[in-house]
Amino acid sequence: MMPNIRHAAAGQGATGQAAARPAASRPAAAHPAAAHPAAAHPAAVGGATAVRHDPVAPTRTRRLAPGGSIDAHRHDDHQIVYAGRGVLTVTTDAGSWVAPGTRAIWVPAGVVHAHRAYGELDLHLVGLPVTENPLGLDAPTVLAVSPLLRELLIAYTRAEDDGESPERARLRAVLLDQLRASDAQQPLHLPTPTAPPLRDLCAILRADPGDGRTLAELGRQVGAGDRTLSRLFRSDLGMTFPQWRTQLRLHHALILLTERTPVTAVAHQCGWSSASAFIEVFRRTFGHTPGSHPAG
Repeated sequence: MMPNIRHAAAGQGATGQAAARPAASRPAAAHPAAAHPAAAHPAAVGGATAVRHDPVAPTRTRRLAPGGSIDAHRHDDHQIVYAGRGVLTVTTDAGSWVAPGTRAIWVPAGVVHAHRAYGELDLHLVGLPVTENPLGLDAPTVLAVSPLLRELLIAYTRAEDDGESPERARLRAVLLDQLRASDAQQPLHLPTPTAPPLRDLCAILRADPGDGRTLAELGRQVGAGDRTLSRLFRSDLGMTFPQWRTQLRLHHALILLTERTPVTAVAHQCGWSSASAFIEVFRRTFGHTPGSHPAG
């Protein structure tokens, strides 16, 4: 059976916390983003049903409508998952990985995972046998996608699988060479909390990523002190509270941008004190400004 799979977000750095709006500047009611699917409370994906087992990881292109998903499943092969359009999340019981168009996600063989689309999603899937692991990765990892690797992924997954023709074999060899040169982008991963106080606190912020309250203020709501919570963030999640909150906000920002929300509105809804502060954090994380981020 598969444990609960939780929706989360990704990004990096503590700068977003420093730039967050003070609590007093926020409206009394929660922002409508609380109803957004990305902010929903975690739900069981496996439940009482056996997880689907697809022995062979497919190599193909698949389109998903906004909000579309692929339920929890596992392969005996490794798989590379790339969104040529839209924003993709891959979720496991250990956390979530987010991938805009400059990133791909490596899913090792045997890992139970689910997909979710934000915006119109072109999903490019490449299956690799368990004996073929170009980067030696044994955990889900976000990878940088160069312009050349992007075109290789699109071409290889759109072509008809005609076996190992010489042309296809050469295309695959270059694709694997480019994968070996890819950099892991671990900051785009947000781990799933296991400690009860952290689960409650993270659920509050998922419901409203723009919540600007301090850790002490949030701690009073979940019944834990800020020192205890700070220690739990480091021991349970391997990051600080400001880093986790910034990752959540960046994930939510990617989704809003995919939905063509104006940059200033995205900054406000995600809790940054100004559009410029948001733009700077986004640019450092994704390598381009939010204004140039492709919509779904």
